[in-house]
Amino acid sequence: MTIKIREWRKGKRVGFEVDIRFTYPDGAPFRRRVKAPVESKSAAKRWGEAKERELLTQSSPVFLQRQEEERKEVPRLSDFGPRFVENDAKANRQKASSIRAKELILANHLYPALGNMRLDKVTDEDVQGLKRSLSSLAPKTVNNVLAVLGKLLRVAARWKVIPAMPCSIELLRVTLYPPKFYDFDEYERLRHAARALGTRYECALFLGADAGLRGGEIIALRWEDVDFGRRHITVQRQMWRRVIDTPKSGRGRILPMTEALIEALRRHKRSAQTRWVFTSPAGQPPSYRTLRLWLQRVYARGGVVGKGGGAHVLRHTFCSHLAMRGAPAKAIQELAGHIHLSTTQRYMHLSPQAREGAIALLDKRPTGEIFGDILETGS
Repeated sequence: MTIKIREWRKGKRVGFEVDIRFTYPDGAPFRRRVKAPVESKSAAKRWGEAKERELLTQSSPVFLQRQEEERKEVPRLSDFGPRFVENDAKANRQKASSIRAKELILANHLYPALGNMRLDKVTDEDVQGLKRSLSSLAPKTVNNVLAVLGKLLRVAARWKVIPAMPCSIELLRVTLYPPKFYDFDEYERLRHAARALGTRYECALFLGADAGLRGGEIIALRWEDVDFGRRHITVQRQMWRRVIDTPKSGRGRILPMTEALIEALRRHKRSAQTRWVFTSPAGQPPSYRTLRLWLQRVYARGGVVGKGGGAHVLRHTFCSHLAMRGAPAKAIQELAGHIHLSTTQRYMHLSPQAREGAIALLDKRPTGEIFGDILETGS
């Protein structure tokens, strides 16, 4: 505690200023300079000491601010969840599939486990308890739940609903297994099976395995996206539950077509009467379930079941065959529309050129006399 007395003059007027400095018990510093209502230096000192004792009996401004923040009504997680979805996910125009995934994670996992908790009271131990309650799920699924929880709490802190992030969230380690795909012999059998079933089966197969389209991109393809003159396809939309959206990466891509795909699309177009490459009986794009049923017929006829009944195994086949034929990782990334190169690297263990090229480096090791000085050092 420090009290300093300073004399001041203004014309014939004389007075004393008291400079009070001290630290509250909670560590908050305090300083105030006031004019003493007395006429002598000693009286000003006594007045300042009395003022200091009075101030010390009061709570610090920092403590009062904390009390005010605690008095604010902090919502429970279940109350804030819909606001988070509406004013963050939907306001930022996230994909319909992403919004739906957040809603399901909130309803199925976060509300049952933490829904009644105030946002500022979620602790590290609560997060660990959530992980324990999800122990039957795959690590990647658990990480998806944790990611939504982390984003929700960060948004609440940014919107000043809570003063700060109340806990830390550590994701689980995820082991990335090599993706399943059809080898060259299996794919040849699928080609013959699709040809026997009809052009829509052929086109669906080739769009997945020869062009690498996702299922939603296949059913959202229009004839205006197919340029037979330039021999390429423009992928600029996907469909999810009858909702047209941008591709998963958020940007379109242009894909050269193989001869087999061009031939199949030309034959299929002769019977097409709508702007969509594939249509339901109502003249609209088919559902993903319908596409899956088409492909399951192809897999069953080709005798190669057991690697997944949807379109994504064909996309894995597309990337895997490119890697096995020696295509560079960057080219595969651009053709597949991967956002991160690390996704493409999952396929590069199949590249014989990458392995053989690395081992070939050992054949080029220098031989003969080594130039330079070799210094012996003591241990």
